[in-house]
Amino acid sequence: MNRGLLLRFENLVQLHSTCQLRALSSRKVCGAQWKPMELSAYPMGSLLLHPQLWPKHRLISAALSQCRHLATKEETKKKKKKIPLTRGEVEIRQKMTVEELARAMGKDIDHIYEVLLYTDINLDSVEPDSILHEDHIKMIVQKSGMKYKSAKLKEEKERKNTDAVKRPPADPAVLTPRPPVVTILGHVDHGKTTLLDSLRKTQVASMEAGGITQHIGAFIVHMPSGEKITFLDTPGHAAFSAMRARGTNVTDIVILVVAAEDGVMQQTIESIQHAKNAGVPLILAINKCDKPEADPERVKKELLAHDVVCEEFGGDVQAVNISALKGENLMVLAEATVALAEMLELKADATGLVEGTIIESRKDKGKGPLTTAIIQRGTLRKGCVLVAGKTWAKVRFLFDENGKAVDAASPGMPVEIMGWKECPSAGDEILEVESEQRAQEVVAWRTYVEQQEKMKKDLEVIEAKQKEHRLEYEKKQQKLAHLTWRQRKAVLYKANKHLMFSRPKERTEMDENTLSLIVKGDVDGSVEAILNILDSYDCEDECKLDIIYFGIGDISENDISLAEAFNGVIFGFSVKANESIKKLADKKGIKIKLHNIIYKLIEDLKDELNSRLPPTVVETTIGEASVLDTFSVTVGKNKIPVAGCRVHKGLLDRKMKFKLIRNRDVIWKGCLSSLKHHKDDVQVIKTGMDCGLSLDKNLEFSIGDEMICYEEKEVQQTTSWDPGF
Repeated sequence: MNRGLLLRFENLVQLHSTCQLRALSSRKVCGAQWKPMELSAYPMGSLLLHPQLWPKHRLISAALSQCRHLATKEETKKKKKKIPLTRGEVEIRQKMTVEELARAMGKDIDHIYEVLLYTDINLDSVEPDSILHEDHIKMIVQKSGMKYKSAKLKEEKERKNTDAVKRPPADPAVLTPRPPVVTILGHVDHGKTTLLDSLRKTQVASMEAGGITQHIGAFIVHMPSGEKITFLDTPGHAAFSAMRARGTNVTDIVILVVAAEDGVMQQTIESIQHAKNAGVPLILAINKCDKPEADPERVKKELLAHDVVCEEFGGDVQAVNISALKGENLMVLAEATVALAEMLELKADATGLVEGTIIESRKDKGKGPLTTAIIQRGTLRKGCVLVAGKTWAKVRFLFDENGKAVDAASPGMPVEIMGWKECPSAGDEILEVESEQRAQEVVAWRTYVEQQEKMKKDLEVIEAKQKEHRLEYEKKQQKLAHLTWRQRKAVLYKANKHLMFSRPKERTEMDENTLSLIVKGDVDGSVEAILNILDSYDCEDECKLDIIYFGIGDISENDISLAEAFNGVIFGFSVKANESIKKLADKKGIKIKLHNIIYKLIEDLKDELNSRLPPTVVETTIGEASVLDTFSVTVGKNKIPVAGCRVHKGLLDRKMKFKLIRNRDVIWKGCLSSLKHHKDDVQVIKTGMDCGLSLDKNLEFSIGDEMICYEEKEVQQTTSWDPGF
């Protein structure tokens, strides 16, 4: 403590003591003895008298409190922030959230919830970030004893459309021939990938998990005559219907592969429909003709029912009998494809800004986001700036189907593009723009449009819910119309008071009968296919299915944290989880299910759903007996009804449970109090034997009643969801 503060302290003691002396003298206090006392070691030139009867500790504490006040007064002034006085007036605006209104009123969120108890709003659906209707905002402010004033609305200028669009059709004079884009479609395991393998002399099928193709592959096949054909190999599995649909959207010709021994199957019909919807011509490849049970003619006749008419029946569809495994007639099929492409006169503009379509997208640890695309216009080179969906790229590298770097990609050529900021979605349109700044403008505009559409939809949902709750509120008010205003409010408050203690933000416990999922896949198409399967889930009454997140890439710590928060399960398709991630998941009790075959993933998902279902009790009948006679036995002062029975099926075991059936109705369930054969107590009565039995309840028997001995077992329920496999 510095010298100045000590001086102030001594002056305060002097002042306080003097005041006390004056008070005592005015009251004529007698018998007080006074003693001189020096107050400080510092020379002040004055002595002060004080009464011994005044407690010293009170003087000192009073002085110290004044001293502390003096020492911190200036610091407090500096720290104290000036809060503007609203004078009970709240500035409101449209579309305020609960949290924003609480902040504007200087209240906590619970205060807003308490006022909302007197409205028609359902508090179960209100979150701190929920948007309130303007009428409710005004009512809340008024109920809180405040006034409101509307904030000045800033006139938002209509935003200029900065989206990128396709160029007008090119002049026919600048068009040059391009390779046809051919899609291989058909049912699973009908030999589509084997056909491509034979054409390009590779072994793609051997690298696919489970021997089935689960991604779209884009390849160029060089024919001996010099022509090029771009092939798209799409999966045949039912889960990848969306992939096949995208394949037909960019293709010129569809080769429909049908196995000669199987004939037309479910995905065969879907493939025909995709080709028709896209207006793409068909070539029929009847595969596996080398097998003894092959019947190509039956296949052609079955296809007539689906409007696929082969040339020999007077139609325009070429049919080629092949054996992809043995390489028979493959050149005939290729020549038929080239001939059809020549008839179509496929040409494209190889100049100007690039246009194309993304076939697939994925994440690579070393290369980042990668996309496989078909170029449809222009020539793609390094350094080009592309926009697709709500992301953009400055092309760093281009790769062909063999992973070799290429300098350019012309129309009709499949190419893998490296340089994307984020992974676009499969099926997105690629457009080249002039600069990176222009690309950012396009992405910003598309994001803005999406947000506006979302806000519009959210507002419609909110208004519909508010209308619904308003009607419910009016019905409740009509029931309470006979009460006074105060009585009505008291009843409403008591009825809804429990909602105050279950705010949505505090509801962290998840329903046990809910399966929260995190879905991760290696490519966008795989995730989309899995989500399409999950969309068919229709057993919410058994177990709720909640997809809390989906994306592409390996399992990360963020996925573990999210799963922990929602008590979820992580399902990964063709992705990995390193050892540190697995250890973290084990530590937190998070399940990670990794699969490379979609059949197995869905089976595992069904098992997980089954584990969430409560067990059901199943009754197993052990024996049946008929009541042939009734009589009673006196035990002490009580008469106990006894049934004379004969077992006609199974056996009666006294340890088990029994039920008494009369006229097909169960009138009693329980245990036996006695079971006798002749006069002996027994444990078991077998088929054909007579017995006497009594119940644990004095219930009169009737001749013709049935006694059923049964056993109860808990059996795990299974979901009735059928994903179509």
